[in-house]
Amino acid sequence: MDELDSALVRLLQEDGRRSNRDLARELGIAPSTCLERVRSLRARGVLLGFRTEVDLPSLGRGLQAVIAVRVRPPSRRVIEEFRAFVEAMPEVLSVFVLTGGDDFLIHVAVRDTEHLHSVVLDELTKRTELADVRTSVVYSHMSRKVVAPA
Repeated sequence: MDELDSALVRLLQEDGRRSNRDLARELGIAPSTCLERVRSLRARGVLLGFRTEVDLPSLGRGLQAVIAVRVRPPSRRVIEEFRAFVEAMPEVLSVFVLTGGDDFLIHVAVRDTEHLHSVVLDELTKRTELADVRTSVVYSHMSRKVVAPA
């Protein structure tokens, strides 16, 4: 990636709905050059897609939590099956597969504590491979919107 690619990635992370013409104008390049660069970034897998950020409380999901999970036995099959199970849950925002004491961190957004209780006790604990589960309510959450290349 050169400086132009990095600038395009930054601008698109700030606002993925910017028009090609607007991007080209801001970068001082021809619209055709800009379009080709964006296409190249997508083809190379640098740009994976464009998303809309939503306000979780407006969707009835005002409570977030992080659930730490250990599964047993710690085999590839068990890890992959459990991961597929939690990724299919509508409450799940993200899943981290880890090394160390926990096998998973699961970030969820739910209506309220009753809904969170149900997710943990009625959904997760029905899995036979679940060895341990700990839940932490999220008071505040920051997610970096613009990531610069290393």
